[in-house]
Amino acid sequence: MNKPLARPVGLLSSTLALLLSCLAGDAQAQTAATDGAEVAVWITTSDHRQVLSPSKTARFGDTSAAKWHIAIDDTQRYQQMVGFGASLTDSSAWLIQHKLDDTQRGALLEELFGREDGGLGLSFSRLTIGASDFSRHHYSLDDPPDGQPDPELKHFSIDENRGDVIPVARAMLAVNPQLKIMASPWSAPGWMKDTGSLIQGRLLPQYYDAFSRYLLEYVDAYAAEGIPIFALTVQNEPDYEPGDYPGMRLNAPERARLIGDHLGPMIARRGEGPLIFDWDHNWDKPEEPLGVLSDPVAGQYVAAVAWHCYGGDVAAQTPVHDAFPDKDAYMTECSGGDWEPVRSGGLTLQARNIIIGTSRHWSRGALFWNLALDENNGPYAGGCHTCRGVVTIDSRTGAVSRTDEYYALAHASRFVRQGAHRIASSETGGDLDNVAFHNGDDGSLVLLVTNSAKRPRTFTVGQGGRRFAYTLPARSLATFVWTPVEAARP
Repeated sequence: MNKPLARPVGLLSSTLALLLSCLAGDAQAQTAATDGAEVAVWITTSDHRQVLSPSKTARFGDTSAAKWHIAIDDTQRYQQMVGFGASLTDSSAWLIQHKLDDTQRGALLEELFGREDGGLGLSFSRLTIGASDFSRHHYSLDDPPDGQPDPELKHFSIDENRGDVIPVARAMLAVNPQLKIMASPWSAPGWMKDTGSLIQGRLLPQYYDAFSRYLLEYVDAYAAEGIPIFALTVQNEPDYEPGDYPGMRLNAPERARLIGDHLGPMIARRGEGPLIFDWDHNWDKPEEPLGVLSDPVAGQYVAAVAWHCYGGDVAAQTPVHDAFPDKDAYMTECSGGDWEPVRSGGLTLQARNIIIGTSRHWSRGALFWNLALDENNGPYAGGCHTCRGVVTIDSRTGAVSRTDEYYALAHASRFVRQGAHRIASSETGGDLDNVAFHNGDDGSLVLLVTNSAKRPRTFTVGQGGRRFAYTLPARSLATFVWTPVEAARP
């Protein structure tokens, strides 16, 4: 990750049982929004004085439109959502597997991936193919003992993952069988590269075929362990060569040849996936995915563009989508941390950029980076020393605390179901940002609104010919849920 270094938020003394007990009451509040007039509301403030707190319900009535008004049209439907989540890095998996006892582990995974008793219902995750900076040491899945090239992949093995990633990923799927998992390599094995190392360098063209087979060996090995991989990228952050953890530069022409001449045809012959996502890097170079999508051979094999948040602006996703409307978009990495603007922006920044912004700009899913890190921001093997996870696990006690990223995810994933459609909602200004969804399973509408201002904001929401008004606290995030109001008859 080419990002500034930072320091995570302080640990909160909390227990899983306490939070789940608090959230359990939310289910009763959610059922209140069933008559088409009442709107259930949950709020989290940046100071965490309120966290996923059921708040005073709103009610549709004869309210005049306020200065800031959100108009919702649930007949205009856009992309269908895969969901929200975070990456199960090696570090996250090791902490969950080895620093929590069975009861703590089960409770945390139910909280994150389940829907009972106020669970978040995370439905999207990402694995690393070999080591990343958030591993305890560097490795690939084909490291011959003599260091010689192994184009037949005789030394391929996922044994490095059997003690942590595999059991935790299985447990996540046991809680949520609909969980969609993608995977990304940080580097090809060193013997495939011009540096002969996992650190820096480029993939040698003579190993394009072997690297493609390596990626599919991974997919098949994980499938045999009961962990289906629905999508791959061919390289994490291919426009960056980190100096102290695995990485590999792979520009658009190189990715086009790798995908168009090797990986794409291999997957097509299989006839069973996985999908290929291109880019897996920042918003600031949209010309990179456009270069691959424009390639007449490679473009046909690419299903989506994967984006990261560390450079550029989220609005870059829309021109790429407009140029290739048959290709999906996903936010596949954004870390929490203490660097600017995350330090000062906090909860509302993360929510409006990664949940609201990416969805408004066509993402079908959004991932934060580490699912869990410890009290020292690790373990890690290079790279970002000061990133934070969605949850922090105290490696001494197993106590779990929850970060801004946790609450940003929760306000979406608890209420926006997998398969929901984004629907039309107008932008307002006034430090208010929003996105709206239609859940297909029960027909409910979900509206997320952030107030980034340092003072409360009152706004109105209109849908079906009626309106409700609400005042959000300063620097807060809210979720509104209601049954659609039929358009008023003339």
